[in-house]
Amino acid sequence: MANTFQDTILYWDHIAWYYVNIQWRTPLLDFVMPFLRNQWFWVPLYLFLATFMPLKFSKKGAMWCLVFFISFVISDQISASLLKPVFHRLRPCNNPALADIIHIIVPCGSGYSFPSSHAANHFSIGIFSAVTLGKYYKWVWPVAILWAASVCYAQVYVGVHYPLDVTIGACIGTLTGIFTGKLYNRYFILQTL
Repeated sequence: MANTFQDTILYWDHIAWYYVNIQWRTPLLDFVMPFLRNQWFWVPLYLFLATFMPLKFSKKGAMWCLVFFISFVISDQISASLLKPVFHRLRPCNNPALADIIHIIVPCGSGYSFPSSHAANHFSIGIFSAVTLGKYYKWVWPVAILWAASVCYAQVYVGVHYPLDVTIGACIGTLTGIFTGKLYNRYFILQTL
């Protein structure tokens, strides 16, 4: 019974991957998606936050930046150091069974696929931002979720992850972001907004 359930999940995971990576590709997405999933593409956003938060909120803003970074580190360690070595799932781009059909548009990289650290990390800092800033700026919630989800979709689109990888990574990041966000709000409420 357990194997049947697991096989069913993996079957639908491969079907979803096939549509995102093979069927739904377009020249425009081929151009855009490598940027969305590239960590260096988002450096200006991180630099803006690292400058804006301390300038706007002084010590509480500086502490916000620190906890933002801690949230990233926690999710990254859970996904990359704790879970990936346990599951040993090959990336789609490293899977010999998919070599003839996969649409790879970025370097595959080494390491394992499950769960996605990109998904965990972006959801972690996105949800942390929403939990801490969303009460004051309502638009932060949908923007943070859309941003993190677009990174997840891009990871599947470019061929380095399966949908299940990014879904579980997003769950890890969401839980981490909620935890760090609530912890921050308990001790460092941004009252000067």
